[in-house]
Amino acid sequence: MPAIAPALLHKKVAVIAFEGITPFHLSVPCLVFGSRVVDTDAMSFAITVCAPQAGTLSTSAGFAIAIDADLSAVDEADIIVMPSWHADGRSAPDNLLDSVRRGHARGATVVGLCLGAFPLAQAGLLDGRTVATHWEAADMLAQHYPRLAVDRHVLYVDDGDILTSAGVAAGLDCCLHLLRRLCGAEVANRVAKHILVAPHRDGGQAQFIEQPLPDDAAAGRFAQLLEWVGQHLHEEHSIDMLAERAAMSRRNFTRHFRLATGTSFKQWLQNQRLIHAQRLLEAGDLSIERVAHAAGFGTALSLRQHFKAALRISPSDYRKRFRASSVEQAET
Repeated sequence: MPAIAPALLHKKVAVIAFEGITPFHLSVPCLVFGSRVVDTDAMSFAITVCAPQAGTLSTSAGFAIAIDADLSAVDEADIIVMPSWHADGRSAPDNLLDSVRRGHARGATVVGLCLGAFPLAQAGLLDGRTVATHWEAADMLAQHYPRLAVDRHVLYVDDGDILTSAGVAAGLDCCLHLLRRLCGAEVANRVAKHILVAPHRDGGQAQFIEQPLPDDAAAGRFAQLLEWVGQHLHEEHSIDMLAERAAMSRRNFTRHFRLATGTSFKQWLQNQRLIHAQRLLEAGDLSIERVAHAAGFGTALSLRQHFKAALRISPSDYRKRFRASSVEQAET
């Protein structure tokens, strides 16, 4: 992933709506970047929903929505989001294509969620890139635009200045990933908890979002156990030990764990350790060796290997990125 410039204090987000849009897709970027729990002392987002023509638009849900802004909002945006498109992959209007081309040319980050890859591809922005889209539309996208490569197995693809995602809920994964990239793990984790997103799911880029655990009485003991593990990440943990602690068989523990978190214990533990390492790097002055020990990686070498594999950046460079952001924000 290319290096990301330090985040600005204020970012404008333009979300493009269109006739017949699915309301859920439209709401995803607004929900993530407009969340009230985003740390406004570190970053603020001004969201504008716009359309090729301002006015009333129909939706796939049978009700209409009023859009006050036209595509001139795209010309001022730092982030441009195309939240899905028509299922038949039809051509987008020229003014929409011209807007996203201009935005990308001046340095805006462009995001295509689900079928939103189609207008971006038509605009020529995806030529030579690997992209994601809804699995049902992957063949159609590849056939219509042979200059791009479709990865059918990932939830999203982060190509630096352009991000694309698979369908429906993968748009949340993609937007939360971009939020983490801009604001750090702590802010993205807080937003993920607030909107009660689905449990962690692996994608082309691993997503490190703390998982909301079931809070019903039957799962209470299990949730307490995972909370305890999260507080003891520096220690060794085995499934057998944790199953015994939870008074479960290994088989029952493994089944319950996957139902509760959507992933394996090994993957969940590694993600939690990476989240903790990110926080320590963002907020403190511990050496890489001490961060590695505190997060449970044991050695600096192990931390570097896992960090590089998951985030495509070294721990030292990650710290520099967010320290640079903090300095710039303080001077703004």
